Amino acid sequence: MAEDATPVRTHPGTRITLACEELVAAIAMALLGLITFANVVVRYLTNYSLAFTEEYSIVLMVIVALLGTAIAAARDNHIRVTWFIDQLPRKSGKVADMLGTITFIIMFGMVAWYGALLVWDEYVYEVTSPALASPQWIYTAVLPVLSVVIMLRAFGRLMRLARQSERPSSKHSG
Repeated sequence: MAEDATPVRTHPGTRITLACEELVAAIAMALLGLITFANVVVRYLTNYSLAFTEEYSIVLMVIVALLGTAIAAARDNHIRVTWFIDQLPRKSGKVADMLGTITFIIMFGMVAWYGALLVWDEYVYEVTSPALASPQWIYTAVLPVLSVVIMLRAFGRLMRLARQSERPSSKHSG
């Protein structure tokens, strides 16, 4: 029972450990918690808000969400409706699963591409953040960078699927 509670660092077949994504996500969550805690304490004691921390909080939430997506893609835990695939024969289910993963990669490729264009525009036009007047592209750059990380993790899963003789049933998973 205690073994079930232990987090798995890699999904079976994953060659590159997930420790890097997990560590950065944990640091981002810790910083987000500290910023929120500091904001609550300062607001309680002084009746003023640390409004400038909102910019940091937003980028930290985006980092956590995107790294969580990369981890889920590597572990094959991303959100999808498997009922339809489970109704297919195993070989057809594997093809459908591969097509879904390819679509997932294409979608995050588009996010990376358009995110990079957005970063470039913000850099060229010297867009600054509202509260701190920092270059906005620094915050926005996490979107295309982490989208590429997600694509690489999904591509690794696609390669693992391609090596399998047939798709394992997901009827046992919840």
